[in-house]
Amino acid sequence: MKKILRHRLFWPTAALIALIALNTASRPSFLSITVRDGELYGSLIDILRNSAPLMLVALGMTIVIATRGIDLSVGAIMAVSGAVALTIIDTSDSPNSLGTVAVAIGVGVLVSLVLGVWNGFLVAVLGIQPIIATLVLMLAGRGIALLITEGFITTVNSDPYKFMSQGYVIGLPFAFFVSVAAIVIIAIIERRTALGVLTESVGINPVASRLAGVRSRGIIWGAYVASGVLAGIAGILYSSNIMAADANAAGLYIELYAILAVVLGGTALTGGKFTIAGTVIGVFTIQTLTSTITFLGVPPAASPVFMASVVIIVVLIQSPRVHRLARNVGRSLRSRSTPRNAEVAS
Repeated sequence: MKKILRHRLFWPTAALIALIALNTASRPSFLSITVRDGELYGSLIDILRNSAPLMLVALGMTIVIATRGIDLSVGAIMAVSGAVALTIIDTSDSPNSLGTVAVAIGVGVLVSLVLGVWNGFLVAVLGIQPIIATLVLMLAGRGIALLITEGFITTVNSDPYKFMSQGYVIGLPFAFFVSVAAIVIIAIIERRTALGVLTESVGINPVASRLAGVRSRGIIWGAYVASGVLAGIAGILYSSNIMAADANAAGLYIELYAILAVVLGGTALTGGKFTIAGTVIGVFTIQTLTSTITFLGVPPAASPVFMASVVIIVVLIQSPRVHRLARNVGRSLRSRSTPRNAEVAS
């Protein structure tokens, strides 16, 4: 039992289960799933679909944080990616063509890759602090997206593009399969090859890893490239969901939610050891919490306070120091009760 309690995924999983139980107790229909025309609908299905953009961003953020970095530009990259894709579709003579949509998505992701390369160059080559290097693109990225859309919200009508986030495959949302594919690819690369160990070594001690022959510059650079690409795909899913390129709203604050999901999953911001499974659990926890806020009718102005309060409780539950304090209090109470019991027995 103690081994289970000490497992790094126990408390994140317990927090997610507690949120699901709370939702189920307050509204029993939370777990209900209906089938219409071979497609599944329900609160749980909505969580799977709506969590896809955050899942992609959080996976990239996990790798970056593992290298002792941070990427604050993911929201801006999402805005740029969506703006590029929708602008190409909007200016095309055949917006419903699969070729046009494929080109739009490809160019949007390619631009995101270039932006990730830029972040990695600033951090890995020039040695700029990650929070400063990515803050530059965080501020400039939305300006770039506004320039692409000429300051307007670009809207399109394209069924193939709409399918990215609103379509269904085998009864489940297509966006869910995109996030599953990203999880599997990242897990295989980081956990079935030596890259994961090298990434952790760079995060634990960059100097020692470099002296040991690890090419830390390439690993750090690759982490920001991966983060940029995943953020670009997330931007495609987000713009596909609303069928519009809104440079000001796309990916707003998602970098903070991604960091929060990574931390809730058990990955430390100090770098080093990371957990992909923990990040997945953290993303579902945040998305479930968002669904809870919507159901309870919390005013939009007060929703950040509500979410922050719940997150503080979850973080305290997961804190090793709180666990030690609870154990010490338990031992103290037992030690005080033992002499009294002995006196009664005598």
